[in-house]
Amino acid sequence: MKTDKLYYGAAYYDEYMPYDRVEKDMEMMEKAGMNVIRIAESTWSTWEPQEGQFDFTHLHRMLDAAARHSISVIVGTPTYAIPSWLAKKSDDMLALTHSGPSIYGHRQNMDITNPIYLQHAKIIIEKLMEEVKDVPHVIGFQLDNETKSYDTCGPRAQKLFVEELKKQYPDIKDFNHEFGLDYWSNRVDNWEDFPDVRGTINQSLAAEYAKFQRRLVTDFLAWQAKIIEKYKRPDQFITQNFDYEWHDYSYGLQPEVDQFAAAECMTVAGCDIYHPSQDELTGAEITVCGNIARGLKRDNYLILETEAQGNQAWLPYPNQLRLQAYSHIANGANMVEYWHWHSIHNAIESYWKGVLSHDMKENQTYQDVCQIGNEWKRIGSSLKNLKKTNRIALVANNESLTGLTQFPTQTNGAHSYNTILRFMADALFYLNIEYDVIPAQSDLLAQYDCVLIPALYSASEEYLQALDQYVAEGGNLIMTFKSAFSDEHLKIYCDTQPHILHKTLGLSYDQFTYPKNVTVTYKEKTSEAREWMELVTCDTAASLVDYGHDVWNRYCAVAKNNYGKGHTLYLATLFDVEVLMEILADFFQEIALSEPQKLPFEASYPVCVKQGINEEGRAILYFLNYSAKAQTIRNIAGNAKELITGQGIEKDATFELEPWGVAILEYTVS
Repeated sequence: MKTDKLYYGAAYYDEYMPYDRVEKDMEMMEKAGMNVIRIAESTWSTWEPQEGQFDFTHLHRMLDAAARHSISVIVGTPTYAIPSWLAKKSDDMLALTHSGPSIYGHRQNMDITNPIYLQHAKIIIEKLMEEVKDVPHVIGFQLDNETKSYDTCGPRAQKLFVEELKKQYPDIKDFNHEFGLDYWSNRVDNWEDFPDVRGTINQSLAAEYAKFQRRLVTDFLAWQAKIIEKYKRPDQFITQNFDYEWHDYSYGLQPEVDQFAAAECMTVAGCDIYHPSQDELTGAEITVCGNIARGLKRDNYLILETEAQGNQAWLPYPNQLRLQAYSHIANGANMVEYWHWHSIHNAIESYWKGVLSHDMKENQTYQDVCQIGNEWKRIGSSLKNLKKTNRIALVANNESLTGLTQFPTQTNGAHSYNTILRFMADALFYLNIEYDVIPAQSDLLAQYDCVLIPALYSASEEYLQALDQYVAEGGNLIMTFKSAFSDEHLKIYCDTQPHILHKTLGLSYDQFTYPKNVTVTYKEKTSEAREWMELVTCDTAASLVDYGHDVWNRYCAVAKNNYGKGHTLYLATLFDVEVLMEILADFFQEIALSEPQKLPFEASYPVCVKQGINEEGRAILYFLNYSAKAQTIRNIAGNAKELITGQGIEKDATFELEPWGVAILEYTVS
């Protein structure tokens, strides 16, 4: 979705303020160059304090003040946190989960299949839409908030699940065979005897229920989108603030939502990205999570939440907030919004600080926001709607994530799938190679010269055959351990591993173990092997690295193969990203992808480089300094203009990036 400007702002809650200051806040936002706020997603109990009693006073205060200060508004549907009166409307309003019944208090505790919940959710959405439908500066709508199924496992949800299975397997014998339910006498010969899925020891069945829960989210968001479609204008968008697997910050693919499917009902993808700061700020989380968001609609996206001050460990160093904001835009975002404008004075998120601190006065973070916002007012027309065309893709797969979660012994890490995904993604990031994130979808493969696939534990034969064909016809495939091991229902393939792809990759294995005192060495760089190790024997493949171990040294850790017109690289264990960077750099060079992005610069990390084409057809080149030291860059792109300073930079001239600094070159594409 194209936007007419870069949007910059914050989530805003007049309802949370300790005293009346809506006019003061909007004044401060306008001064800072902010031009958008998100409201309403958290405040159902304010809009409807008792059933059927509606009070939209705070809503109109915010809308009216925003209009006076030329601030656009995104309205969120307030369905993710229910009022206490609604919790008492039925005995099963709150979700029954694997851990037991939910208790009222925290957000996202309801059963999203409950018909009474859905009835009242529809009422509040429609009432809210009636209030805002004619407001010209409402530019779009956010569906719910970081939506999940909340692990709903009540009788209603399980009944819906069984009904889906009946349609998929008209003959119950086929269901038993596909899921291997003869094991431990778990066989079900009558659908009426179907057991509570929470007790299953069958990982195939548990994973199928997790997939069903993801579909509940897709359906729930589509249901909300249909309600909003009845009211919205053609110029207004629908989005959702998807989040990510959480490792004390946004880390990787969200396990509980099929975001590729859920985004289909939306105009534009949106996301919430939180990341470490200070000395731990790397740009890696902004990149991998942003690439997932950009891949959902294969288009520009919106940052609906990110940190200003955030938690106590994240208070940014000077220049870091600005660096983060430009990093989002360089990655393809058209908006950056902070959660939130002010720091809350009570409740669980009191110390998740906003732009303003608890004293509500101007501070260093606010001064940084002023610099960013006013720079974007000046140069944003050259930066919006950045088109990015990448030759490399990384496949993200919910089914494989679930599979490795169901079999945690299959890797030695607490968060196995996303650890492996980040292993590959971060190596590309630190090599300054941009990439797309795509689902495991056959028709997308041919668009890329090289595809990287982490731990494709669960894969259909159709997709594996498509990968084989992709390589045979000239594609380049990089895969890791635990790939092509089980089918789409986690039934382990019973022939040579990796299934179907053993010829494509030119190797096979039939044993694996945890690495202990095992090393991987490539070009004098050595790392411990971690997580998992397959004892790979090469057939047509050439071993690039053997295991460093007295016993396992006859087996291959990294292998390269030529197959048809294409090439493959297989990683049989996990090791340091620095070693993988060396291996990838050589692999790309050998297969004539030594410059996979045709990069017109000389720079290496900690300078992160991102590029694209703007609406005027001119190339935009970002240089982002992720370090506390100044960096010198040579411009080999051609005569260019540095947009922030307005200065010209001739070809081969050098310029300096200050610590945590940013430079943006605009130049004519030759």
